[in-house]
Amino acid sequence: MTDARVGFALGYDPAMSVDEMARWMREAEARGFAMGFFSETINLVRDSVSALAAFALATRSMRLGATQIVRLRAPTVMAQTLASLDEMAGGRIVLAPGACTRNHARVHGLPHVDPALSLTEWVQAIRLLLSGDRVSFSGQTVSLEGVQLAWKPARSRIPMWIAATSRKGLRLAGQIGDGVLLNAVTSTEYAANAVRIVRESAQEAGRDRSQFEVAQIIPTSIAADRDQAMEAIRWEVASKFHPQRAAYNARIRLGVGEPCVHEEDIPAFREAFERGGPEGLARAIPAAYVTGLTACGTPDDVAERVQQYRDAGVTLPLLRPAARDQIPRLLDLFALPGRS
Repeated sequence: MTDARVGFALGYDPAMSVDEMARWMREAEARGFAMGFFSETINLVRDSVSALAAFALATRSMRLGATQIVRLRAPTVMAQTLASLDEMAGGRIVLAPGACTRNHARVHGLPHVDPALSLTEWVQAIRLLLSGDRVSFSGQTVSLEGVQLAWKPARSRIPMWIAATSRKGLRLAGQIGDGVLLNAVTSTEYAANAVRIVRESAQEAGRDRSQFEVAQIIPTSIAADRDQAMEAIRWEVASKFHPQRAAYNARIRLGVGEPCVHEEDIPAFREAFERGGPEGLARAIPAAYVTGLTACGTPDDVAERVQQYRDAGVTLPLLRPAARDQIPRLLDLFALPGRS
């Protein structure tokens, strides 16, 4: 039997309040969605702690997850917050910690530190703190001496899905993660390559993959007209190729084997942005990028595309709607039988 689980993802719309997101999460749960997910972004929209607290109070059964970039909160604070949220949600929280890149460090006024090393040490320290025991930890980026939470968390092992895009990050997810969160705006071919890299890394580390979750945020646009669906999601694709991050995003995706992105297109995207700003960049993105890197089109198109991500090895597609007015359509399309 095909796994019909899907998640519902929000967090990219600056016009959507935490309260509104929580109401939509309640609707998603009523339709049988397996997870409500929130992306805490470098664009400084809403924060994950406020969002997860609201989601925990608005829902009763579905799992709740969010991205958090390490180093933005001390590991002790992250452990304290994670345990508190998990207690509030009745043991339903999943954290997707991500590496603090040079761009994250710049935005948050932090010195640059090796992203993979700091991610590894933060995860190790948080797991130790969640045990409830007194913790001493001496790493290159984390140092704790006799630190202990004042109460024993409800769960000593809260799942951590490592947020990863690059080959190095994917290998790290296989080595230390309880799962992996694949990045948005990547193709099914990228997903298949990424899953292979994660699995090979986990196997080399001698890890049990039976409970390993492969989640992926999938930007989704549903409309009766395919062109209309494409236009609604075109800017999200274009945003990955903004001149400030186009070369980096292209390089790490190509390093995993992304066939839908072409390095020779980057100069044209830069010129389009210089001439016409964000609108010019969006117009310059080829249709093949939009259809290859998202799930967009008619309801049948989108359902088929999500299944293709599953076939590539994604065990939990996290569907993020392109626009607020598409949310009811998305929730109804992927509702479990008898839950619409």
